[in-house]
Amino acid sequence: MDPSNVAVVFAKAVTRHGQRPATRIRSGDGWTTRSYAELGADVRRLAARLLADGLERGDRVAIFAPNLPEWSLVDLACLSAGLVVVPLYPTSTPEEIRHILGDSRCRLAFIAGESEWVRLQPLMAGLPELRRVVSFTAVGDPAVTTLADEVAAAPPDGGAVDAALARASGDDLATIIYTSGTTGPPKGAMLTHRGFTHQLAVLTAQLSIGPDDSSLSFLPLSHALERAWTFVVLASGCLNTYVPDPRTVAEQLVLARPTMLVSVPRLYEKVVSTAHQKVAGSALKQRLMAWALRVGGQYHSAAEAGAKPSPLLRVQFRVADALVLNSIRNALGGAKSVLACGGAPLRQEIEEFFFACGLPVLQGYGLTEASPLVSFPSPAAHRFGTVGRVIDGSQVRLTDAGEICYRGPNLMLGYWGQPEASAAVLVDGWLHTGDVGEVDADGYLRITDRIKDLIVTSNGKNIAPGPIEGLLATDPLLEHALVLGDNRPYLTLLVAPSLPALEDVGRRLQLTWERRDELLSHPAVLHEIRERVTALTSQLAKHEQIRDLRMAVEEFTQENGLLTPTLKIKRREVERRFAHLIDEMYAKVIKPRGR
Repeated sequence: MDPSNVAVVFAKAVTRHGQRPATRIRSGDGWTTRSYAELGADVRRLAARLLADGLERGDRVAIFAPNLPEWSLVDLACLSAGLVVVPLYPTSTPEEIRHILGDSRCRLAFIAGESEWVRLQPLMAGLPELRRVVSFTAVGDPAVTTLADEVAAAPPDGGAVDAALARASGDDLATIIYTSGTTGPPKGAMLTHRGFTHQLAVLTAQLSIGPDDSSLSFLPLSHALERAWTFVVLASGCLNTYVPDPRTVAEQLVLARPTMLVSVPRLYEKVVSTAHQKVAGSALKQRLMAWALRVGGQYHSAAEAGAKPSPLLRVQFRVADALVLNSIRNALGGAKSVLACGGAPLRQEIEEFFFACGLPVLQGYGLTEASPLVSFPSPAAHRFGTVGRVIDGSQVRLTDAGEICYRGPNLMLGYWGQPEASAAVLVDGWLHTGDVGEVDADGYLRITDRIKDLIVTSNGKNIAPGPIEGLLATDPLLEHALVLGDNRPYLTLLVAPSLPALEDVGRRLQLTWERRDELLSHPAVLHEIRERVTALTSQLAKHEQIRDLRMAVEEFTQENGLLTPTLKIKRREVERRFAHLIDEMYAKVIKPRGR
């Protein structure tokens, strides 16, 4: 059996770690836990059932569900049967569901339950190749069978699964993951088994991961980052705790106390923002936190450099840890052997905050088309403001325009059914990422912006909005800030504020309001935000200054289509949704001539 195939790797993990806990989910006041032996047995049964049902090697099977242990069970069963998994985000709209299932020509779909069936059922008539639907829980429709019934109906002889595993190759297509579509319709990236197992080997060599470790799975499993990390967790004999509702992650972290966590920047930013908000009303507490973070940074910097902290610093650190730093670690569920970040750039001050607390965040870089890892730091060789070095066995080069190009064994085969789109990004074996960056003398990669997001004003100024938006995001009031100005005479800003922080501002200004929009449009609030934006951007070049801004009444969420599942702003959709506000900010410069 080929060790570069995900299903083969998992089968070996079941043999090594059979009685250890594999999956866990919160149930009432306790946990529902399954061992590797139990999970492995059900994976084989379901794989046998899928093959007996007539599915053939290479057929596509969809998974439409939030993070549940059943997600991984179905995923691994499909991979064990030589099938290709097509994930859908739990927040997928009917239009996205129709596009993905139709484009990939899925023959079978697994859903979580009633919520997914309500969205899928009306589309069935337009998806002739989708033969059957299986639900994790009963949905009250006889046409939809349950996962438990499918597992129970498996043939007793597992010979077909053994044969499939014997044929398995690292070069087999494992999954088609559709991009989140921040700038256009989703495209299906075709990823191989070898792409995932190559990353698995790189990460397990760099990180100290053992069976006693546990991880919290709250990013969507339909995203390449959480999916690839889950393969690492389950290959290593670790316990994976599943979080179906990412809005409960703060509570789940405290309950589960995982030793490993992979997240997007938003979680880390929220922790920092909350910590600062808790001391906002007391100058003494603010000074105490600043002192504790300074001491923690000095202490951990000395330790990382191999120097012994002075006796005074050790005493100061014990006090700082007891009064401040330990409580921040507890908010993330205690100490971590692995704390990683991906999906979007993490601001350096956030990195430094957690480093001071004894929680160094390993910030990597990647994209779906690279399964997804391009670069990642080792714990002993991380550098603030960078995303580590390119992973072993791979290469990065920069074009004259600074675009990052990547080549490695985890590169996608191309976009499903889109040879022209594939050829546009895969040139002579190199993936053109669309991201702009730089590599320092020691090989550390730094991401500076996305080519597609670059703003070119009507005055011919090229402006990268990412750094400006990152600067604005240091203010906890400015939860989402979108810099605008492409083909316009100057930069403007659209702000979706943090509602708790906004209400704090309203109370401090002694305002009264009944509805949120009253607060958002209040002149005193607008003045406050303008003052903050002006202060934050005062050191920027004149053409990078914000000339006008508006407040968005509607929150930016996944549910309303303004954020991707990894909490990045869908720039084009936001611009379309709030076109009237944007036009207002430029109305005075597009008046008819002669007036």
